[in-house]
Amino acid sequence: MSWTQKNWPRKVLRLKRSWLIVTTIVLLCIVMVGFLRSHAIATPALAPQSLPELQIHPLPPSLAQWEDRSGDYFDQVQALPVGALIWSRFPVQVYVESAQSKAEQVWQDQVDQAIRDWTAYLPLALTDDRTQADIQIQRSSLPLKWTPGSREIPRVRMAETRYELYWQQPESSQSSSSQVINQPKLRHRCTIALRSGQPKETLLAAARHELGHALGIWGHSPQETDVLYFSQVKQPPKISPRDINTLKRVYEQPTRLGWAAPLPKG
Repeated sequence: MSWTQKNWPRKVLRLKRSWLIVTTIVLLCIVMVGFLRSHAIATPALAPQSLPELQIHPLPPSLAQWEDRSGDYFDQVQALPVGALIWSRFPVQVYVESAQSKAEQVWQDQVDQAIRDWTAYLPLALTDDRTQADIQIQRSSLPLKWTPGSREIPRVRMAETRYELYWQQPESSQSSSSQVINQPKLRHRCTIALRSGQPKETLLAAARHELGHALGIWGHSPQETDVLYFSQVKQPPKISPRDINTLKRVYEQPTRLGWAAPLPKG
């Protein structure tokens, strides 16, 4: 999902598929980008038995204890082939690109603040190990948003969130002189690209917004009082009860993520 200087564009979902055979495990990699409104989803040709069944994870305690009647915008959250885009291992590990200058430190400070804001509702933890991160947040100069042949003026993109799916390799253990191989689990990783050089308020708003996507809200709110509102506003809001109500409903939905699937027959 991406954010532009004036508004978030209509959702465009790009789905890339790649296969990597490691022993008998097929690695599925799907990258989804953009703000989807057209529902133009390219579905890869997969054998149904190769993916986990849709199941519901227990709510994390912070969301289970959350009670509010302010409403939500769950009807704006996009349906995905894997079900709900949620995390089932906590705390979610977040890697933030380190600052190398004073200007970059401003960027990092706002990102860190956005992480603290969301941590009040879902367990997040910073990690210095990029390879262990569930979510990576990077400084990036995103290319202009422009459609070839269009008369529209190219727009500056402020941020973008991508995710990819992968099979978590099973661990082996010894039992009665025979090797027991556990089933692989379907997992996902997120990458947030966030443009630097923006005013502090804009950086913080963009970081909060993109983290909302990475945590599971794959859609936008129609109300400007919500962090996941589809456009920038003069006074960026804090995370609202409606944001958390929506997040809770997302985590109550079935998903294929975090569940085991049988090894493919080879």
